[in-house]
Amino acid sequence: MNSRQRFLAFFHAESPDSPPLFPEGIRAEVLDTWHFQGLAPGADLSTIFDYDFFEELDPDVYPAPEIADWSTPARLLPILRRSLDPADPRRLPHDWLSSLDRWRSRTYPLFLRIHQGLFLSLGIDDFRSFAPALLRLVDQPTFVHQIMEIQADFAARFAEQILSQVDVDGLIFSEPIAGNHGALVSPAMYRTFALESYAPVFEVARKYNVPALIWRSYANPACLLPTVLEYPFNALWLCETPPGELTIPQVRAITGPGITLIGGIDSDILRQDPPAIHHAIAAIQPFVAQGRTIPLADGRVREDVPYPNYVTYRQELQRVFRPQP
Repeated sequence: MNSRQRFLAFFHAESPDSPPLFPEGIRAEVLDTWHFQGLAPGADLSTIFDYDFFEELDPDVYPAPEIADWSTPARLLPILRRSLDPADPRRLPHDWLSSLDRWRSRTYPLFLRIHQGLFLSLGIDDFRSFAPALLRLVDQPTFVHQIMEIQADFAARFAEQILSQVDVDGLIFSEPIAGNHGALVSPAMYRTFALESYAPVFEVARKYNVPALIWRSYANPACLLPTVLEYPFNALWLCETPPGELTIPQVRAITGPGITLIGGIDSDILRQDPPAIHHAIAAIQPFVAQGRTIPLADGRVREDVPYPNYVTYRQELQRVFRPQP
């Protein structure tokens, strides 16, 4: 099986030859550090480890030009509509046409990042814009609904433009909405302002038979998960979770067996000794065996993860989940 076939079979609870073993997206600065720890200069990790590659299509979904003042409805709303033009060719990668040719014969999953979530849709970009945006949720709910409707209409039309040209294997809704101690809005508020606004995007996904609708969040959004799963999302990708929080058993208790989970291995474990790494992978093994769990570190691999530890982690993934005949 190639990586795309394996992902689709695993996602549909069929019988792939093994679970997908996604790469973590190691950055150049990490590789630079690892060259002092045993990684040969010029070495290609893909020739060392057995990765199931995937690609994320990450078009520009932000207002262009950038909006400085989000405070006044009468001024903002018409500017926002004009700034979110799905027909603007600058929103697509510069190599769009050649990428279309490449994707038609691809052997790996392709995911489209189509919505940036509630907070970024409200113009939050630093701590100074955070409090005013949160206050609008309470003091100006109609204004917030209007912003989110404009954002979702744009996302739906932009998604349709893309999906009419290329089949993708999943849509990613990014949702940076929590800290380590929990979500920063209530489930009811998140439903009202965010989830209900996504309806036109869900409709486009149904029209084009997109297999995976992925809700990707960070830190600890545990209280939101039951509400999120009332909507058409069928995959959760939970990243940078706090140690001991949102473990696979905890998340499975919320989702039941029908939702695909991506991650589940605490990335902090990669800083510990080999027995701890082996134990973490062994702990997730029963859930992978049950299906719909893709084992992967739940966060970025950073420079303070020693290269020998990373080797232990990837080799153990291969030994446990993709043993050689």
